Amino acid sequence: MSEKNAPGPASRNAARRTTIYDLAALAGTSASAVSAVLNGTWKKRRISERLAERVMRVAEEQGYSVNLQASVLRRDKSNIIGMIMPKYDNRYFGAIAEQFEARARARGLFPVITCTQRDPELEFEAAREMVSYQVECLIATGATDPDRISDFCASAGVTSINLDLPGSRAPSVVSDNFGGARDLTHLLLDRLPSHPLLFIGGRPSDHNTAERIRGFRAAHADRGIALPAEAILACGYAAEKAEAALSARGTPLPRGLFVNSTITLEGVVRWLRRQSPAPDVQIGAFDWDPFAALLSDCVGMVEQDVARMLEEVFRLIGTRADPQLRIEVPTLLRRHI
Repeated sequence: MSEKNAPGPASRNAARRTTIYDLAALAGTSASAVSAVLNGTWKKRRISERLAERVMRVAEEQGYSVNLQASVLRRDKSNIIGMIMPKYDNRYFGAIAEQFEARARARGLFPVITCTQRDPELEFEAAREMVSYQVECLIATGATDPDRISDFCASAGVTSINLDLPGSRAPSVVSDNFGGARDLTHLLLDRLPSHPLLFIGGRPSDHNTAERIRGFRAAHADRGIALPAEAILACGYAAEKAEAALSARGTPLPRGLFVNSTITLEGVVRWLRRQSPAPDVQIGAFDWDPFAALLSDCVGMVEQDVARMLEEVFRLIGTRADPQLRIEVPTLLRRHI
């Protein structure tokens, strides 16, 4: 490249991304102080508002993407409320997201929701980003590691609440998974007396699945029905995992199936439709979907009371609730045939 066409200092600097070390040098402070200002923890670090304003001004001048933080800095409150969501792939989580937004706006809050795909690292990254924008409260919905998120929020002075899956470091609002599963199991056993059912779907390590298995077992015990070990097929929630698990079974399929989510139900139905002759089964599903309710072999579904759960969540916002508090909201049993 000729000297005439070689990039000069200005173009090289323009191509280089500004770092917090650059901001620190320009603001006359340390990189750690800049980081605290940008991630919203500067008050906890006892950094002066004057310095925080200077860092924000320099960051904006350098094109550092902190416009929202800068505007928040100038207000006593951000009016932002965040929610971490594991999936958008069923009506339950869709209803949570929709009703959360409506309730937040009704209270003059700006809702921010992000989907984290049940990945604990994505969950924590999302929590960090939301705290950097100074959310006033973070709702961790179905988080795989809620305590890690709660600890981080507490260290930044941000309130957190667990929804759907409980934790031990922040108050939790969950469904009565045990009671709902026991009721659904009894509904199936009313139609198939003396026949043990098959439980399929979910992860045995998470609270909701463990509680539903406990309710499933309790209903069998109520009727004196022995439950073999192979009656629990906790293969994950994904539809394809349910199909693979059913294909791998080496024993005859029971006549009654307790399906542990509407996502799992998709895989179960696809597998059943491929069998010839089609198995004569009765199905009950935890979670509700109006289209799945139309299946001829679906005898009932458990609907989680999203409105009541979010009512409890918003009641806790702004309070100093016991981190050990766990509110269990009753479920609704929908009988179809």
